[in-house]
Amino acid sequence: MSEIVLIYDKQCPFCDHYCRLVRIRATVGTLRLVNARDSAERTAELMAEVTAAGLDIDQGMVLKMGERLYYGADAIQRLALLGSCSGAFNRLNYWIFRSKRRSALLYPLLRSCRNGVLKLMGKSRINNLQRAGSDRF
Repeated sequence: MSEIVLIYDKQCPFCDHYCRLVRIRATVGTLRLVNARDSAERTAELMAEVTAAGLDIDQGMVLKMGERLYYGADAIQRLALLGSCSGAFNRLNYWIFRSKRRSALLYPLLRSCRNGVLKLMGKSRINNLQRAGSDRF
């Protein structure tokens, strides 16, 4: 068994709820949730890796399996394929996101909703890529 790491924005209520509900099969490994806003040293190392890969954490969660990073729609699709079938949420997650095409179509819509809610909440961006003028949603 290995550790699988999911890096996400815990200040987003949708992301936080999704990450707390998603389960992976025990035979695959253990899922460790990492808040991208955390200042812990291990989180900083992971965020440096995400940034070096050019992945904007404000636009998608990152799933790290071994040395490979899955981003956005690919991350959510991979989670669905690794998911356990325990509970209605995980069965629904599998049914919706097991398809790469369906994940690619739905993820941008979900991300837009997320960004709109965070804007209404007045949240700041993580802005790990240090883009000028990208401090707020």
